[in-house]
Amino acid sequence: MPPIHVLLKPASGNCNMRCDYCFYYDTMSKRKELTYGFMSLDTLEDVIEKVLLYAEKSCTISYQGGEPTLSQIHFFEKSIEFQKKYNVNQVEIHNVLQTNGLHLNQEWAEFFAKQNFLVGVSLDGGPKIHDYYRKSIKGEGTFVKIMQNIELLQKVGVEFNILSVVNGKTAPLIKKSYRFYKKNHLEFLQFIPCLDPMNELGGGREYSLKPVVYGKFLIDLFELWYEDLQQGRQPYIRQFENYIAILLGKMPESCDMRGICGKQYVVEADGAVYPCDFYVIDQYRLGNFKTDKVEQIDQRRTEINFIEDSINKNKLCQSCGYAPLCRGGCRRNRQKEESNKQYFCQSYRMFFDACLPKMMQVAERLSSIQ
Repeated sequence: MPPIHVLLKPASGNCNMRCDYCFYYDTMSKRKELTYGFMSLDTLEDVIEKVLLYAEKSCTISYQGGEPTLSQIHFFEKSIEFQKKYNVNQVEIHNVLQTNGLHLNQEWAEFFAKQNFLVGVSLDGGPKIHDYYRKSIKGEGTFVKIMQNIELLQKVGVEFNILSVVNGKTAPLIKKSYRFYKKNHLEFLQFIPCLDPMNELGGGREYSLKPVVYGKFLIDLFELWYEDLQQGRQPYIRQFENYIAILLGKMPESCDMRGICGKQYVVEADGAVYPCDFYVIDQYRLGNFKTDKVEQIDQRRTEINFIEDSINKNKLCQSCGYAPLCRGGCRRNRQKEESNKQYFCQSYRMFFDACLPKMMQVAERLSSIQ
């Protein structure tokens, strides 16, 4: 029995913001039930019990949405209680929560600090940049309130990182955003490319991230990071850290950079399980933790060939010199109509052409001191 990673959606797709590019709103629109409401404590207990009965060594329990904090602190207090009750294998448990940050306050900050939660806060940059697409239900900007809550996390000592969605508007402004993050001591950063709606040709939305724009973004961000690296003051940027790890012969921890899907358990509010947060739609339903064991859910995953299908890449990948680093990218961005070609193929080629020599220098330096 291996370590296990479970992603819970306590509030399903319910959210207190209306981000224009929200991929999960698009996902919900493609299934029979738009939202599954809020996860009951009975369902939460069923999930925790079955997961911890299966786990060995470690278990990561992530909470995502929608907006998970809409389920209120009591839900998470009960999760901690159930974890203590059912941790029969004495595994190491990690609690991780991804939030838009709008609902946070002093009570939440103190809870996260006390229970050792790792918190991800969604922030796309400074005031104007963030507020392009991340708006409240009333259509108002959310930057000011979220920054106030980030400062709360900093004061209380919560371990947190920043997740930025790279879109067509924000990508060209990365130099400005990078300076903003440094000024505000935001040193743990993750940048994820914006997704166009599922089964829709890329590039057709106002927020769409086109390959050339993303490639330029990656180059600009890397040069900023590399310059700071030379001074020993670089922020942690997940994507670059993973590329360096690959060059050192290690397995990247980010699933989209492994070239093959991992074994995940994404749990909707009704207890239903799916193989990936990008595929929480009816045809990928693997079972339900209220009625099924982990082994039964894994069997269904095998029957639909979810992991096996992720190996299928465009034939050009086989002859590409960057294949060991790119690995075909995330399957969500592979285009069926073009024989699984990675939508951001051009982006990665631009990036590796410009930055691979410097990445190799970093890897060689690290290798020599290990």
